[in-house]
Amino acid sequence: METREKIVIIGGGFAGLQLAKTLNNKNKKVLVIDKVNHHMFQPLFYQVACGRIEPSNISFPFRKIFQRSRNTQYRMTEVQSVVPEENKLVTEDGDFHYDQLVIATGCKTNFFGNSKMEHLTFGMKNTQEAISIRNHVLLTFEKLIIEKRRSDDGNWNIVIVGSGPTGVELAGAFAEMKKYILPRDYPHMNFDELKIILISSTEKPLTSMSVESQQKSEEYLKEFGVIFMKGEMVTGYDGNKVFMQSGKEIASNNVIWAAGVTGNVIDGMNPEVVFRNRYKTDRYNRVLGYENIYAIGDIAYMETPKYPDGHPQVANVAINQGKNLGKNFLKKNRSDWKEYEYRDQGSMATIGKHRAVVDLPNFKFQGIFAWYFWMFLHLMLILSVRNKLAVFFNWMWSYVNKDSSLRLIIIPNKKNKTEQ
Repeated sequence: METREKIVIIGGGFAGLQLAKTLNNKNKKVLVIDKVNHHMFQPLFYQVACGRIEPSNISFPFRKIFQRSRNTQYRMTEVQSVVPEENKLVTEDGDFHYDQLVIATGCKTNFFGNSKMEHLTFGMKNTQEAISIRNHVLLTFEKLIIEKRRSDDGNWNIVIVGSGPTGVELAGAFAEMKKYILPRDYPHMNFDELKIILISSTEKPLTSMSVESQQKSEEYLKEFGVIFMKGEMVTGYDGNKVFMQSGKEIASNNVIWAAGVTGNVIDGMNPEVVFRNRYKTDRYNRVLGYENIYAIGDIAYMETPKYPDGHPQVANVAINQGKNLGKNFLKKNRSDWKEYEYRDQGSMATIGKHRAVVDLPNFKFQGIFAWYFWMFLHLMLILSVRNKLAVFFNWMWSYVNKDSSLRLIIIPNKKNKTEQ
């Protein structure tokens, strides 16, 4: 009996999950390893952070996804290192061997080496971080109603660092919350002095998009009352004040860091194949210098004629690299493998109700139609029908009532394990 090739995938994000689904129920042994037990739909994390949708609506347990699979298994553990010469992974819970290894570990928030900033601000790259933002901001509002006076200026400033899609969408969502929801929840409070501040190192938001989208998004932010601080570099944060290169300071107890990402690199690989915290690969996503180790998604750095500086770290690239590699693995002859090239299908961002910007390859549009387009596309990308319906219901409820019923503050108990 022929022994099936064992393919181990580290990470169940867009790239890893797409690869596993392409190989599902095929003549391969597939093992997905991830430190959390679910796939996360990251583009909607900001809506979790603002209490628009529940985390469960955009989280999908791996064991449920592969419940009926005949060849795919999942293990919840954290990879510590890879030993290429032994075809072995070292994890917190033991070793795993592989015939083919695929690294799809994605990215984490980039604090640019500032450990204090990392400790004191909030990132938004996983479900836990999104929930932490929701808890912290809602607790801030509860403090305000108890204080009933301006005893701490920091509670009145929500600061978002970074003006990419995450920062812009988060600023718009918080601005909508300030305008429509907080006056209902706290009818005896005046939120006029609550400031939503978006700090950008560039002159315009959404610099990866078209000039039209940049200008329109800035216009939408101003309509919502968001303070857009352009051309400002954040140099530090001490838990009470944000410090900028220009010398300006902002008091804030609510700082969300959306200023960049960096790859989740694994120990044990040749450091020469790591470039900008991404693994250098050939056109088949094989890591340079290795015969049976691949990298896909945000962690992969692939130079092509169209993208000589590597592909953008977006979901579309990750999904299609996962699909392409999966199809290649299923081919009998390596000579039949297909090279990967990214076909830009556009980008988009939403800045509140009826305000969105969309850049398609041959068409750019903004406003209410762009907003509906954004909603439809994100709804279609959500994995299960049940989750699509849940998100759709929440969106429609919010659309009609300009409200949400999901503002729960859930903080886990901390037990002292030293007590007997």
